[in-house]
Formats: sequence, structure tokens, C-alpha cells
Amino acid sequence: MSYHNLTLHTDKYQINMMYAHWVNGSHKSKAVFEAFFRKLPFGNGYAVFAGLERIVNYINNLHFDDDIIAYLAEQEENYDPEFLKLLRDFRFNGNLSAVEEGAIVFANEPLIRVEGEIFEAQLVETALLNFMNFQTLIATKASRIRQVAPDDILMEFGTRRAQEADAAIWGARAAYIVGFDATSNMRAGMLFGIPSKGTHAHAWVQSHDTEEQAFIRYAEALPNQVTLLVDTYDTLRSGVPLAIKVAKAMEQQGKQMNGIRLDSGDLAYLSKTARAMFDEAGLSYVKIVASNDLDEHIIFNLKAQGARIDSWGVGTQLITAADQPSLGGVYKLVAREKDGAYVPVIKISGNPEKVSTPGIKDAYRIVSRATGKAEADYVTLAGETEAVQGQKLKLFDKLHPYLFKFVEDYDAIPLLRPIFVEGKQVYELPALEQIRRFHREQLDLFWPEYLRKLNPAIYPIDLSVKAWQQKMDLIQEHSK
Repeated sequence: MSYHNLTLHTDKYQINMMYAHWVNGSHKSKAVFEAFFRKLPFGNGYAVFAGLERIVNYINNLHFDDDIIAYLAEQEENYDPEFLKLLRDFRFNGNLSAVEEGAIVFANEPLIRVEGEIFEAQLVETALLNFMNFQTLIATKASRIRQVAPDDILMEFGTRRAQEADAAIWGARAAYIVGFDATSNMRAGMLFGIPSKGTHAHAWVQSHDTEEQAFIRYAEALPNQVTLLVDTYDTLRSGVPLAIKVAKAMEQQGKQMNGIRLDSGDLAYLSKTARAMFDEAGLSYVKIVASNDLDEHIIFNLKAQGARIDSWGVGTQLITAADQPSLGGVYKLVAREKDGAYVPVIKISGNPEKVSTPGIKDAYRIVSRATGKAEADYVTLAGETEAVQGQKLKLFDKLHPYLFKFVEDYDAIPLLRPIFVEGKQVYELPALEQIRRFHREQLDLFWPEYLRKLNPAIYPIDLSVKAWQQKMDLIQEHSK
């Protein structure tokens, strides 16, 4: 079984389309697809692009091995043996450009562009969307949590509630990109170099005759990493007093307790009371960690109530993106080869937001030289040079074209970077710490009004005049 070969991590209709193109002799014709999403998740003002490393690894390892060929030969479609023979030599030989991981991105702008033979460009759609959608969603959720707790320690605790093993490790990585400090998942720690953190379970306390015995033995076993879970029986009458007793005993041995963890109850009240108890005992260095189905909304409200919590363990609500468990990214054909040249194509829909923007496109972040802040993202047809040359640009609302402004004295930063050229990887994947730094730099480009959790300002995503006019022309043409 080809468990680790992700080539068939695709929908069956992709294979069927590849076969139909082969039968019709069109499998070598060129095409361009773009991946993007139509709506920002969580009612947020921005998203954080993630998943590129997974995509690069997937593209580099695409191949139809013997197990896959044998499986395809069994399908009810009765694929021609010559088609299966062709698949044995399949490799991705196209071009792929993408936004860099950690970048701030928005709806309706190209995040990934694939150019190649229709045969290969069609195959990779499902996997690319799967990796981009999940990791971008989790990174955006984690970024929202970081926004409400900018100076606190954030730990990703979601493995046991994640949708399987891959979701757990790649979700932990996505959270780390945007500023989480650690993960409970040891495999993610080993694979990606993310710091791993953990305390102990209620089962540790329950497996001893007394709570005090459990605390003492844990401190003896791990004297340099003592964070005690204090809510197994009674947080304030038992757990916290016994933790104070153990902390005092540790001081006599020249050691210091790290902290306590609260995992249930009124976290605001319990944290304030526990903080007062530790301070009164002269243990102000002991930190308070909280967990228990936390998300950005609960953390925001706990802070508003004056909770004395130093570190947050965020699990289920983060790793499952519980309030919006799908990003909804799509992969659309924007140009196809005809008579040796690319022609733009459009998808018309009864839902206006689903009408695609035709043509091969580039995207630029327009950054004011006067303020150092982003003015808008500017989507052009490939080959347009106005933004690159710093010419005066007209930025206008796509739905209300009479709303516009002109911008000058700016830098146009390309959003799409070449990742693969003719099947060869030309982009060196950055280290995770580089991605984290890049993400922080990205945040600095935006006014806080675009980044805030509540009622964020709408950041402009503008089409060039040529791109907009081409879209209008094709809509009119197909409407006839």
C-alpha cells in the first residue's frame, strides 16, 4: 500500500479528466490555474498564508508507483493500459509560484499559480487546496489568538482533538509560524524544531493516595520543569495550598517551581485568587497557566475580567478552527493554450462572488514610502508594468468603480514568488524561525485597524484597469 505516496491524494475526477485529455490528445496543452479564497475566515480582517513547505514536498515527490498503477488498473473506468504506462513516467514539469509562508493575505487575490500541461496542472489541485486551506486556516486562527494575548506565552495543546495525525503536526507548525511559543506534540517538536511543553494529567494525581503525594513525587522526578495541575479535587482549598507547600520545599533545595495549571472552573476568579495566595506566600515568580477550551474570544474576555494568567494552553478551538472549520479556497482555470498562445477564460456564476477573474495575474503590495504602511494589494494582468515602474496608479472598488483614489510614491512588492520552474525547485525553503520573523515584519506593514479582532477595517484588493476591463468584456461576451 502506497501510504506515504501522496500522488493519489486527489479527487477521482482529476484522474478522469487527465484520462479524457489523453484520449482526446489535449493532455499536453498548456493551462494556468490560480488558487485563492473568496472570503476571509472568522470575520477577520486578514489571513496568514501557510502550507507552502508541505506543497513543495508534495510536488517534489509526485510519482505513480507500482501500487498506484495496479490500483488504477482495477477501476471501473477501464483506463487504457497505454495511459497507465504514461503515468509511470509522470513527473511535475510545470511552473509554480506562490506567496511566501507567514505572509498576510486577503480574499480574491492569487496565492498560488500553477502553469504547465493540463495533465499535471489538473492533478495537483486537490492536494494544493487541502494543504493551503487547512494550514492557512489554522495560522489565521492562531494569529487572532496572538492578537489578544500579545505578551503572554501561548502553547498549542490540540493534538488529541485534531482531525488525525497530520492535522496535529502541521497545525502545530502553522500556529508556531504566527507566534505561538510551544506545542505539546512531541512529533511536531522533533520534525520542525518547535519547543515542546507539557505538565501532567489528572491521572497522575488520581494514581496516588493523596494529591500532596502526587505533587511531591512529580517535583522529585522533574525538579527543573515543575508545573502542577491543581484542579483535580478542589483548586483553592487543596490544589493551590499544596502547590505552595511543594514550592516552599523546593526553595529549601535551591529549586523554583515553574507554575500551576488551571483546567476548569471560573478561570478569572481562580487565577486572581491563586495569584494572591502565591504572592502572599512570597512566591510571585510562580506562573499561572490556563487551559480548557480556550480561544481568542474567551481569552479576550478573561483579560477584560482581570484574570491573572501568564500562559495559555489552547487546544480544540484552535486545531479544529471550531468556529469556521474550512477556509473555502478554490483553484480556478484562468488561461488556456489556443493556437500557440494563452487566452483568458472565465467562470460565470449565479452567485456574483463566484465569478472568476480571467487571465494570468500578478499581485503586488503597494506600500507608501511616506508611512511605510500598505495602501492596498494591486492585482494586474501578467506583463503589466505600471506598478513595477512606480507609475501613478488608480485604485478603485470592484463593485463600486466610482469609488477610487490615485497613489504615487510607493513601493510595489511582488506577492508571488517562483517556487518551481520547469519542474525544478528554485526557491529555498526558509527555516521556521525565518518564517516567524517574516510574519512579524508583515504585521508591521499594516495599520492596526486592519488587524484588530473586532470590526476590522476592510483592506483594499484592487484590480488594475486592464484586468477589470478584461473581466467585464468576458462577462459580456458569455452573457450573449
